[in-house]
Amino acid sequence: MQRIFAAMLTFSLVLSAQESVDLTVLNRIKAEAFQNSQVMDHLFYLADVYGPRLTNSPGHVAAGDFAVKRLREYGLENVKKEKWGPFGQSWRLTHFSGHMIEPQYQALIGLPLAWTPGTNGLVTGEPVMVSLKKDADFEQYKGKLKGKVVLTMEPKQIAMITEPQAHRLTDEEIAARQTVADVSRINAFGPARPGASPPPTAEEREAAAAFQKKVNQFLKDEGVLLILQYGYNGDGGTVFATSGGSYKKDEPVPPPIVALTPEHYNRIARLVAHSIPVKLEFDIRAEFLTDSVDSFNVVGEIPGSSKKDELVMLGAHLDSWHGATGATDNGTGSAVAIEAVRILEALHLPMARTVRIALWSGEEQGLLGSKAYVQEHFAKRDSMELGPEYNKLSAYYNDDMGTGRFRGISVGGNDMIRPIFEAWLEPLRDLGATAVMGTTAPPTKQPGGTDHTSFTWIGLPGFSFMQDPMEYQTRTHHSNMDFYDRVQPGDVMQAAAIEAWFVYNTAVRKEMMPRMPMPAPVKKVVSTAALTR
Repeated sequence: MQRIFAAMLTFSLVLSAQESVDLTVLNRIKAEAFQNSQVMDHLFYLADVYGPRLTNSPGHVAAGDFAVKRLREYGLENVKKEKWGPFGQSWRLTHFSGHMIEPQYQALIGLPLAWTPGTNGLVTGEPVMVSLKKDADFEQYKGKLKGKVVLTMEPKQIAMITEPQAHRLTDEEIAARQTVADVSRINAFGPARPGASPPPTAEEREAAAAFQKKVNQFLKDEGVLLILQYGYNGDGGTVFATSGGSYKKDEPVPPPIVALTPEHYNRIARLVAHSIPVKLEFDIRAEFLTDSVDSFNVVGEIPGSSKKDELVMLGAHLDSWHGATGATDNGTGSAVAIEAVRILEALHLPMARTVRIALWSGEEQGLLGSKAYVQEHFAKRDSMELGPEYNKLSAYYNDDMGTGRFRGISVGGNDMIRPIFEAWLEPLRDLGATAVMGTTAPPTKQPGGTDHTSFTWIGLPGFSFMQDPMEYQTRTHHSNMDFYDRVQPGDVMQAAAIEAWFVYNTAVRKEMMPRMPMPAPVKKVVSTAALTR
């Protein structure tokens, strides 16, 4: 026993020469995280009781109230729903049924897309295939689609699944992620596959979105009954689908849009191709909610002592999509953040800096809640006009990659952080967290992927944990199968322990975390046309 104690003491002294680490505190955090865990109870309420949590929907508002109540029960101070806005209109689905009536009966697996209308009762219609890829294609369908169910996608070629859908990172994969430039979702997707097509540019995305609005308006003007698609990912009954309309009140409302599992979509398409009469029946009830255009972030604090005006933040997004209950996206991240502050408060650990939790809204629509927050509290990106807390934030930690265990953390190009995180990770090897990645990552030009980029966008230290991908891309991310059952309890317990450990070390560290140079203000580009007017 004396030799073990001496070895632990030596280990602590070696680390302290570089970065102070208190292994006694780590032992207490791990014991609380694994022996008294409440993380799955947090998740039960966020997912089973209040999910789905589309921004500003009744489920999202109720989840926010729950989070406020729970954080207050744990002893946090200054807990509130902090308003930001405007957001726009919310939306909720209250009923969906879809059936093939002829040539044989079949229940259809699918879901309506968010911000698309209902059917105003039970409707039946005949499906037809249309191909609208350019403006010239519209002419051939004019006057021919009234009352039809329109299929807008070519049938999907479905490959047999020959590998497990869930995956934990191997040592080799973790090593590979430490040698590539970081991107916002490297821990979920990994490096790009050799020969893979590059992602679309911002201009290409904008052009595609503009043309899709034109398609939707044409089909609406033609009086189509409903648009059928398959999800952008998935098969076998798992449908990945998000929005078909817009949360912005001034955007046009498309016809009802339903995404089906591709097997069901393909059957309908084959029958249509063979000129066999098909009758489909749908009943969709959906509401556009315009009572409040503003949204909110949930915040709360554990006050610090000697440096209480300085901050350490942790968080996740509370909102979700509507196809399931948002368990892994991002009930897990919110539950882990709540659990991390519960652990720190339950242990009464003295911390010099104030710890602040933030549960964001509007993440799925473009990190809207976190972007609004950082510009209100820290700095306006356009001018880099500093807010009252810009020089007070030491670091922000984010969790938004599902149920997978934490395997490391990205420094987002800030190589000054690397030795600090390596010291904090060293005693976590038994939990499987070992890697520091992203030392060569470029600066954040635009927020994207996860909420920590709203912080790095204005030059603040923001960090995202690397996680095992599990089933995130194969079953749960934005799908109709994102339920409590897909979450691994041991994973989220481990994540809560590690997040609490990182937050604690940041809160008691003698100095604030080192920062990269402040970004330059955004230059306003004046067009040539404007100069000649």
